[in-house]
Amino acid sequence: MLHSLQQPVSDHPGEHAWIVSAQVSELYWMLIIKEIQAAQAQLRADDLAGACRTLRRVVAHHEPLNATWRSIAWMTPADLLAILSCVGPKYGKDTALQGWTYRQMVYLFGIKQGEHLQHFLPQPRRWEQLSKALAEPSLYDDVLAHLSRKGFAVPAVVLDRDFSVPYAPDKAVENVWREVYADPDQHRELQQLGETLADIAEGFSAWKHLHLMATRRTFGARPAYFGTEGIAWLLPTMNEIPFPELWSARGFIGDPPAVCPHARGQGSGRAAE
Repeated sequence: MLHSLQQPVSDHPGEHAWIVSAQVSELYWMLIIKEIQAAQAQLRADDLAGACRTLRRVVAHHEPLNATWRSIAWMTPADLLAILSCVGPKYGKDTALQGWTYRQMVYLFGIKQGEHLQHFLPQPRRWEQLSKALAEPSLYDDVLAHLSRKGFAVPAVVLDRDFSVPYAPDKAVENVWREVYADPDQHRELQQLGETLADIAEGFSAWKHLHLMATRRTFGARPAYFGTEGIAWLLPTMNEIPFPELWSARGFIGDPPAVCPHARGQGSGRAAE
């Protein structure tokens, strides 16, 4: 079936590598979507061990997904443009980032940007599917709800928010992660969950970095996404890292318990003396 879909439209020898790379990416994005949805169901049932096992598979899936860039890393702009000049007239100018599988996966990671839905208006089925995904809880929302049910002080404004709008980091959620990591013996499974989420975010961020560098190498500073120059469009996405408080809390995890508001500064001063 997959082989029958490989129908090159140029005579460039690299087009097969380009097609296969796109196919493999689409397959892994859908696999990651299914795994995350399964993990969400497990979290809602408070099956933390099961959710962690499922999410470890997501970490593993990112390795072959990210490796697909190697198959086209050898291309120069002349190679890629020779392919795109033939692909565009036949299939249009959409890119993987405008595909519905990638967008749904990103929504599940908690990066909610409703403006991208406009691109899918000519595809009513996909528009409806993504609109539903935009309005539903992300993986991180389900993680925070699970933490709340375990007795951690996740604010109601975080739990009961409009899931279709971008997530705003909350200091109280950062404190929850600090509490989880402060007592690894008591919260070992939750800390393992946090580390697995960090691995997922790292794998996703690595994919985006590889995409940015591939764009620099094979496309250069040309108009691309939504009429914007490709590199300029991709650069801001580097800062879109899932599960934000899990990362910001690391500026405090491991610190000694504060005995006064200036405990950090005093500790540094004693060490210097």
